[in-house]
Amino acid sequence: MNRLDLLREEVNKAPEGKTCRRNALLAAGYRAHPDAPNVVARAFAFQALLEGTPKHLYANDVVAGSTRGLLGGGCTPEQAKEDERLTASYGQRGFITNFDHFAPDYARFLKRGIPGILQDIGDSFARHSGAREREFLTAARLCMEGFAGFVQGYAQAAREQGRDDMADACRALTEAPPQTFRQALQLVWLCHTAFRLEGRYAMALGRMDQLLYPFYERDRQAGILTRAEALELTECTLYKIREARYFGADDVVNIAVGGVKRDGTDAVNELSYLFLDAVRECNIPGPNLSARLHRGAPGAFLDGCLQVIGTGLGYPALMNDEVNIPALIRQGYTPEDARDYCMVGCIENFIPGKQPPWSDGRYNTPKYLELALNNGVCMLTGVRRGPETGPAEGMHTMEDFMKALEEQMTYGAAEYMALFRNENERFNPLQYQQPFLSCFCRDCIGRALDINRGGALYPSVHGAGCMGIATVADSLAAVEDLVFRRKQFTLAGLRDMLKCDFQGFEAERQLLLHAPKYGNDSPAADKYAVWFVRFQERLFSSYRTRDGGAVYIAIASNVSNIPAGAEVAATPDGRHAREPLSDAASPMHGMDHSGPTAAMNSLTKPDYTLVSCGTVVNQKYDPSLFSDPERRKKLAALIATYFQKGGQELQINAVSRQVLLDAMEHPEGYEDLVVRVSGFSAYYTRLNRAV
Repeated sequence: MNRLDLLREEVNKAPEGKTCRRNALLAAGYRAHPDAPNVVARAFAFQALLEGTPKHLYANDVVAGSTRGLLGGGCTPEQAKEDERLTASYGQRGFITNFDHFAPDYARFLKRGIPGILQDIGDSFARHSGAREREFLTAARLCMEGFAGFVQGYAQAAREQGRDDMADACRALTEAPPQTFRQALQLVWLCHTAFRLEGRYAMALGRMDQLLYPFYERDRQAGILTRAEALELTECTLYKIREARYFGADDVVNIAVGGVKRDGTDAVNELSYLFLDAVRECNIPGPNLSARLHRGAPGAFLDGCLQVIGTGLGYPALMNDEVNIPALIRQGYTPEDARDYCMVGCIENFIPGKQPPWSDGRYNTPKYLELALNNGVCMLTGVRRGPETGPAEGMHTMEDFMKALEEQMTYGAAEYMALFRNENERFNPLQYQQPFLSCFCRDCIGRALDINRGGALYPSVHGAGCMGIATVADSLAAVEDLVFRRKQFTLAGLRDMLKCDFQGFEAERQLLLHAPKYGNDSPAADKYAVWFVRFQERLFSSYRTRDGGAVYIAIASNVSNIPAGAEVAATPDGRHAREPLSDAASPMHGMDHSGPTAAMNSLTKPDYTLVSCGTVVNQKYDPSLFSDPERRKKLAALIATYFQKGGQELQINAVSRQVLLDAMEHPEGYEDLVVRVSGFSAYYTRLNRAV
């Protein structure tokens, strides 16, 4: 067994009978400083968390940093309740209020190191005399000193176990910026570990091949590091992402490889390939690898991506720089920053270390089809959900119906944004500061302002996940074809069929199912997908976040199409009530009958430079395509054409239907089977059957 296999055995032995001690440690910090200003109290609590967490080292690990030490025992239920009450009184942001889903400024951290960041804080102290600013800087300094102690604690733990290479790397990081590949990787991982100890989720590692390459190249030239050694260090680091399951669920840690540099030249390097090898060997869902592709990318890089996808992992997700970079420049980012984008969470485009954490929500577009047909009243409950746009009997043209639909969608978007604003405005920026996170975002230290209080170079953004593009496009194509062109039935008659979920109208439902469908290169359906993207972007771009940032749209759902579908009556595409909506930007399941080329022609008709968040397109291919180099070449050519025509993203499952069916019947034999779901990968046998 190699070192990764040995580490795999250790990590997979989950602690039994242990509970998370986060609240207990935070509460100890709060209790010790009851009179401290809120932001400073948070920093003391953070210090207590890092200091009080045992520095766990796996016997077969080579890079320090683990969340396992946060699991402990000995706390009575009464004490746990009191600790929770105290920490809750200070409050905490959540995903929708910019707590996590963030890509830290590791580039600056690797350049400056812990001592350099502390010096930057001191320099900012000298420039700022305001009480609020100095409170923030005091908190930032306490956090960074606490982090330095955390790193030193790992150095001491490693030294006590006779693991001198690890101890030396950690000790060096407390004294200077990293000098070697091992030190650089160690610093990034300890930062990530600290974020996980805080309870942050989906903290991206960012462009690791770009961040670590200067250290790798220098070490290789100096003869102090082999590729095999770098691969082992990387594998053993990434595998520990699986520790997240100790706390309830796998994490989604996005890593971007490839793409272009800030000057626009190709960025693929040796580490781009090394990370492909590392995630393949780890074979876990957590490192959500994203491969950025562009016209000048080496063909070998896409081929390497396809070989990893062919293992069945479902990643890397393939991202198109030719679409994403212009989409970000449209939002006001400099070309240099836009070229440096990475992804957070599943597929969300993000400028690392220069904007507050990401947030998004789900906008259930097919529901507004229902409301437009039923004068604003929900067909499932009889409750009014939208404005009165008139009965179906009064809509005599497709234009009449589209006008009603757009009015319902406009009302729905306003309601969506009101809920978003109300949630955010409950969080006073002074009361809910994040001093440690702010140390990883420019220019919070220089401005002496929290990341959510104007410290970041760019404002916060929000993504409205516009669901059901194919459900809507197929429905509108059916209405135009069967109601207004062929006059098979009236719009009011269609409404009545939908209300009763087609009971007694199976023949009419079959007509709807056989109407033009998105994903078949059908102009009749595809034009409504074009409209879907254009209208949604116009709808949400008129709104702003609390600090003036943009509201992007995403054509993504992340399995929310299942619960969202449960809220929607039958639709004009022939879908039954409460069934799942179409998945993300993909055609409706089973409705793209004309092959991959036709599907990709449909998928590239909308202008995805309007979709600044990103899209998810799921496709399935036979696993045999990936084992034959010649067949991989043909698939690579298809993907290259798809991207040249304007496709934004593509993710591929390469697991046969037979394997999936057998795994459902005999899950005990497929515990390590990983598949792509919708923007993330997951263990297949742990998924809800509805997925």
